[in-house]
Amino acid sequence: MSPKPIKRKQVDEAGTAHKIQKSQPFKETELSSNILKDVEEARRKCAESVSEFNFIEKRARLISSSKDISKNCKGIVYWMSRDQRVQDNWALLYAQKVALAVGCPLYVCFCLVPKFLDATIRHYQFILKGLQEVEKECVSLNIGFHLLLGEAYKVLPNFIKKNQIGAVVVDFSPLRVPLKWVNDVKQMLPSEIVFWQVDAHNIVPCWEASEKLEYGARTIRRKIHDKLSTYMTEFPPVICHPHPCLKSQPVDWKAAEASLLVDQSVKEVKWATPGTKEGLKMLFNFCNIRLKNFSDSRNDPTKNSLSNLSPWIHFGQISVQRCVLTVKQFRNKYSKSVDAYIEEAVVRRELADNFCFFNPKYDQVEGAYDWAKTSLKLHAKDKREYIYNKEQFEKGQTHDPLWNAAQFQMVREGKMHGFLRMYWAKKILEWSKSPEEALEIAIYLNDKYELDGRDPNGYVGCMWSICGIHDQGWAERPVFGKIRYMNYQGCKRKFDVDAFIRKYPVKEKA
Repeated sequence: MSPKPIKRKQVDEAGTAHKIQKSQPFKETELSSNILKDVEEARRKCAESVSEFNFIEKRARLISSSKDISKNCKGIVYWMSRDQRVQDNWALLYAQKVALAVGCPLYVCFCLVPKFLDATIRHYQFILKGLQEVEKECVSLNIGFHLLLGEAYKVLPNFIKKNQIGAVVVDFSPLRVPLKWVNDVKQMLPSEIVFWQVDAHNIVPCWEASEKLEYGARTIRRKIHDKLSTYMTEFPPVICHPHPCLKSQPVDWKAAEASLLVDQSVKEVKWATPGTKEGLKMLFNFCNIRLKNFSDSRNDPTKNSLSNLSPWIHFGQISVQRCVLTVKQFRNKYSKSVDAYIEEAVVRRELADNFCFFNPKYDQVEGAYDWAKTSLKLHAKDKREYIYNKEQFEKGQTHDPLWNAAQFQMVREGKMHGFLRMYWAKKILEWSKSPEEALEIAIYLNDKYELDGRDPNGYVGCMWSICGIHDQGWAERPVFGKIRYMNYQGCKRKFDVDAFIRKYPVKEKA
């Protein structure tokens, strides 16, 4: 059963809000309950279980030398990392498929590191609260859930040995730190353990979308769309597992939080409640209220037209594929908006993963195209009218009230409007001592405050704005060289700048 469009009045009565900064968690009403039931029904109609589903084997890749699971196998592990959800998760589905075939218990393990890049308590609380929902659902499905404290290569091999695990399935991230985690665990695993990786984040798996670094959206778009009909399927359900695992103690969530070594000053936001259920409700809120205006108004920061789904997608609490399957149900009503959403959610998102996967210097000026590196170097010594340091940028202490307001929006809400992210990053280039310093500051601020920081989309966004990635050379000018230019007056022609500034006065404290 496909989710049905609902009237705006019904959605409003369900407790949703119209402005991101004032929205509240969705209330458990009959409406929201029906929304979740519709998705569950769609899964059941797809297949009774993954065993009866035609799983596309190219979603998985073998990364171990061993191919055959030992006869002494007493369990299968899904090492959850990027994709922190139970349902609509190709990696967990693959792990259950293997466990059902072998006839053994299924475990989900999440390895919680005490610190990850510039992530703060804002990000970790989103993770931990989402994982609490994962634990409850796993328990209800007879699947063991274990939160392991520490780096994966230190804690996961011991779990595997203790529970006589025969195979491990891990999800996929193109970023260097998660890739290193996978490689480190691979080196520590006994040779007889079978180790698969499944891209549960992208619709078309990263390694299937393209075999090389793509120049831009125009070079990957056809490749993605040619394969969408194959990969854009409904999900079968993760079912109650018929082979019980040994009973374990519930996770000590207070101990988990106490193990963290992160910045505690960046507080949680009020508008985004963690967890798959809340992410799905935000998805249906988008489809029934904001999608109709997405095509025409998504670049206007004063309009409430965005999906606002990026936090849940970033942490893998909802699937991009589920989002697209749902949005496509509205094609007859809002065809332009549906096409625009698919371009951003699928093509641009998978392009970002492609860039980070095939370019190890995805967060460095050295990772830019030759034309951009040459141009930036030629203009590195150009006189800047204004120069600010990291602290001034972070506090919104520039001469530009629009830039300051955008920075304050990000600090307060954990989300800056997408159009302003471009302007924001380009001005950091214009007002920093060098392109290298500008990129470092932009990534630092993005990763510290944005709920979807430390993400391929974020790195590519900063690299597009500052280094011209996935763009072309433009008319040469001071400081920017041939990098695309944006200015205050251009923003005024796009939207009501004064209205946005009034909404985020810097005199308020974050």
